[in-house]
Formats: sequence, structure tokens, C-alpha cells
Amino acid sequence: MTTLRTLAIDDEPLALRVLAEHARRVPFLHLTCTTDPIQGLVQAQGGDIDLVLLDVQMAALSGMQFLQLLQGRCAVILTTAYPHFALEGYEYAVADYLLKPISFERFLKAVQRVYAQVPASPGESVVVPSPAELPAYSFIKTEHRLVRVNHADIRYIEGGRDYATVFTATERILTLTSLGKLSETLPHPPFMRVHKSYIVALNQITSVERQRIYLGQAVIPIGDTYRADFARVVGSG
Repeated sequence: MTTLRTLAIDDEPLALRVLAEHARRVPFLHLTCTTDPIQGLVQAQGGDIDLVLLDVQMAALSGMQFLQLLQGRCAVILTTAYPHFALEGYEYAVADYLLKPISFERFLKAVQRVYAQVPASPGESVVVPSPAELPAYSFIKTEHRLVRVNHADIRYIEGGRDYATVFTATERILTLTSLGKLSETLPHPPFMRVHKSYIVALNQITSVERQRIYLGQAVIPIGDTYRADFARVVGSG
């Protein structure tokens, strides 16, 4: 498989951590990270980088200044919390524009677009992996470590204010990640948010009755905001 040599540049370490977690799930990406845009520019200009994941607002060098100096030497995907930069970015022929917080599905779509344009080595064809071919697990942040949890083991997730509890058949895992963040990073399907406080694994549902979802002995309410989408997906009218 052809590897996409990728460099993430962002002066916020937390933003780089999110990109690194996403990249670990994509087998054709080889990611390095830096918080120094000047160092990143030198590396990208050196010809050893295929793709740059570039933050727009950085103190030492803005994303637009970076693009001017890079002069199209590699593909660029912009990452920012501010959508008004999108039009200016496309004037530099950027490959895509990711709005923070960046979901895994949106990240995957963007890097697949770049990967599909990479010339194959002689005798090799470029095959873009589908989401089904990606690792079926996530690393969930607990108080002291990252815990690998297989998606197939997750039954549902209950959210608190700044944390969530992941329920499997055998354990409860308290994570410092919010329910909203988990909803952005878990694959859809099988996971679906059905209430402001709950995400369920659709393949774990045993029955649905009125406005309640049953997963074995667990009973999960369906919120008014999510009712129509849930009914459409499961056909429960």
C-alpha cells in the first residue's frame, strides 16, 4: 500500500492530539506533528511530505503565509475553527477544509480525496480503504491513560457534563472525553446519538418500545431532538 507522508502543523498540542488519534485509524497515513510552523515549512519544502494538515491561525506564521511560501509543493488540508477562512484557502488550491472540532468521518473523507490522487508505484495500484477496512476500535482517554476499546464491545455510552461512561458487556469505562466528542469520533453506524445524554450501538439493541430503547437490561430514553432520525434509521416509524 502506498503511504501518504503527512505533516500536521498546529500550535495547539490538543489539536495535534486529535489529528494523531484520527490518523492512527487510517492505514495509508504516516503522520508526524509539529507545533512550530517555521519548522514545518522547512520540512514541507524539503520534498519529503505529500500532505500537510495546516492550522490557519498560528502566531509565528499564519496558514495563509505558509501557503504563499509553500508554493504548491505538496497537498494541503486546512484545519481551523473559523469557517470564513475557507474561501481564501481555496484560492491557494487547498485539497480540503476541515472545521474544528474535526470528526473522524470528515477527516477520513478529506485524506481519502488526497490519497486517491497519489500516483501508484510501478506495478502497484492505489486502493483507497473504505471505513469498514479501518481498525474497529478507539482509544478512550481515562484519568491516567488511553484505553483501547473495540467498537464491537460497546453497548452504549452515557454522558455527564465533562465526561462519559462507556458501557460494555463486562465493564464500565469512565472517560474524560465529552459525549459530544465521542459522537464525532465513533463510526456512524453502528453508533448513534439518541438523547442528549446517550449514544447507543444500533447492533446491540434488543428491542424498541415507545420512546425507549432496550439493550438487554439497560433502558435508554429517546430524546425528542433525535426521535425522527432514530425512527428513520431503524424503521420504527
